[in-house]
Formats: sequence, C-alpha cells, structure tokens
Amino acid sequence: MSLLTNVMDHSLDDGYVEAAARKKAEGGGGMPKTLRAKLGLAAGLVLAALVVTVGAVQARVAAPVVAKEREELIDRIEGETSAADELEKSVDELRGEVGARQREALEKSGGGDRADLMGVLSGAVEVHGPGVKLVVDDAKDAGTGGDGQPRGTSGFSDTGRIRDRDMQRVVNGLWESGAEAVSINGQRLTALSAIRAAGDAILVDNRPLVPPYTVLAVGDGERLSTTFQDSADGLYLHALQENYGIRTAISAAEDLRLPAAPSVIVRTAQPITEKGTS
Repeated sequence: MSLLTNVMDHSLDDGYVEAAARKKAEGGGGMPKTLRAKLGLAAGLVLAALVVTVGAVQARVAAPVVAKEREELIDRIEGETSAADELEKSVDELRGEVGARQREALEKSGGGDRADLMGVLSGAVEVHGPGVKLVVDDAKDAGTGGDGQPRGTSGFSDTGRIRDRDMQRVVNGLWESGAEAVSINGQRLTALSAIRAAGDAILVDNRPLVPPYTVLAVGDGERLSTTFQDSADGLYLHALQENYGIRTAISAAEDLRLPAAPSVIVRTAQPITEKGTS
C-alpha cells in the first residue's frame, strides 16, 4: 500500500516538478504576460478564424457552380452518346442498303444459281446449313505478361490470352478443312476480311470482339470437325489448350445460320469481260 500511496501523492517525477517550478519562476510558460504578447495571440486567433471563414464561404459559393458544370457535362455526354447511336444506326441501314444493291447486281449479272453461288462465296447473302461450332476462350487466369503483350513472358509465368494470329490460324484451318462460310461472334468473314489486334482487343474488319470467340463454319459437320482437329491448325489450337490453359470446345451442328457481311466493297479488282480477253 505504501507504493500505491507514494504514486498517488507524487504523480509527477521530481525532475518534472522542479523544471515546471523553475520555468514558472523565470516567467516562461502559461499565458502571455505582456500586452504585446496578448495582442499578438489575439491577432493570430482572428486571422485563423478569418481564413477558416473565407474558405467555408468560398466552398459554399463554388458548390452550385461545380454541380452545374457536372450536370452540363453529363448532359453533353448523354447527347453525344445518343448522336453516336444514331450514326451507328444510320451506318447499319446504309450497309444493309449496299448489301441489297450488291445482291441485286449479282442477280442481274449472273442470274439463277450462279448469282446465289456468287452471293454465298462473297459473303453478300445470309447462309444456313450444317457445320461446326467452335468456341475459343482465354484461360481462366489470363493476364498480360511483362512485355505488355498477350501471352508474353513475365519471369517464369506465361499468360493465356487469345491473340489475333491464333484466330487467323483457326479461321484459315477451317477454310482449308472445307468450310464454305465462316463467322466470328456474328461477324461474317469474306475474302476482304482482316483479323487484327488493337491493344488487347481482337478486331475483325475493324470491329472489336470480346471473348469467348464463337466461330461458326458451314460445311459437312462431322467431316469438317474431324479434318480441322487433325490439321496443323487444329493441333496448334490443341497445343494452346495444353500449354496455356486456353479453353476450346468444338461440336457439329445440324443447322447454323450465318449473317451476310455488312458490306463487300471492291475498289481495285475489275471483272474480266469478253471484250477484255479478246
């Protein structure tokens, strides 16, 4: 109990007590003693209060302006989005008109079965029939490698992203295996189609696609599936699955429907006429 009583009676160390007494005797510590010091303290407090008040007033005045600018920006974004949607709709309508005129021209130039065949081969008409459905998707833990490229190497870890050249090999392998018409995610491929990359996205005829990539190919279903899987491109796809975890699934289908290409515009090639060959 004596220890507890001593702690209660002497809550401060003796050194602290002596220092406080010495500082008090010298006139230091506590509130300012002179009038000048008191005026300085008062001026400092007034200045601090003034700064806080001015800041609060400015914030209150600026708040409606910021809110108004934000609303105006939102209105502009919504307006531009609507305009972009209208333009995209107009582009789709014009593409449909171009496709209709091309089909009309094919019918007039060839006529009958020849015109239908030309429309199918050029991708200008919608087609349906048996074939295969091939779904290709990135690996579950796909990412970007240290060099910023899909399936680039970062240390000892390789990623599992589908690249544009992978899709090129898939499509070329299907054509070589006997496909008569091919589409990727609803985008019909023609002799003028290009599969390219823009950053991490794969573009088909300048339209970005997102995984999973669904490839539809019209042809002899079972034979087309077997021939493709046994081909060099099919084995390449299988190697991607084994080595990088890329997911694939192929199946034969009794009836697939492929849309017509948005537009088939030829700017350079000219047909050979009888007059030109003489």
